[in-house]
Amino acid sequence: MRQLKHHEQKLLKKVDFLQWKKDDSIRELKVIRRYHLQKREDYHKYNKLAGDIKKLANRISLLDSRDPFRATQEKALLDKLYAMGIITSTSKFSDCNKVTVSAFCRRRLPILMCRLKMAETVKEAVTFVEQGHIRVGPQTITDPAFLVNRTMEDFVTWVDTSKIKRKILKYNDKLDDFDLL
Repeated sequence: MRQLKHHEQKLLKKVDFLQWKKDDSIRELKVIRRYHLQKREDYHKYNKLAGDIKKLANRISLLDSRDPFRATQEKALLDKLYAMGIITSTSKFSDCNKVTVSAFCRRRLPILMCRLKMAETVKEAVTFVEQGHIRVGPQTITDPAFLVNRTMEDFVTWVDTSKIKRKILKYNDKLDDFDLL
């Protein structure tokens, strides 16, 4: 390749020929904004997981419909996705082909906090999680990308030492003086 002239170098300074912008970035940006994803890599990981699930469901559906192995694998995949909270029921195997990035994003801790009325907005919920005000079971969570499955959903609470928890208890006249010690 010949040496570029000065004006050619100036024109091509901001062009990267190795990585092109994708055409589907509009959908990506909508999901990132709606669910307040802080890392773009999270979107790509969820997208890859959704694709892998669809691929697995397709392979299972290609098996013979009378095969008992197919029935057990369908049931196992449906039960796993339902337990994770990705699908809403275990009745239809065709739901596995409808798994999207949004289904994974809806299981993130800040989104569940908004659904449980622990925070008004997703952004507020993300700051509560990052500051260490939330625990799932006995474990304090500081990562907003934490995925909560259906069994753990009931154990999302405030940390005992949280000022927000004290404020809520004080507002509801349920603050115990013993907790101050």
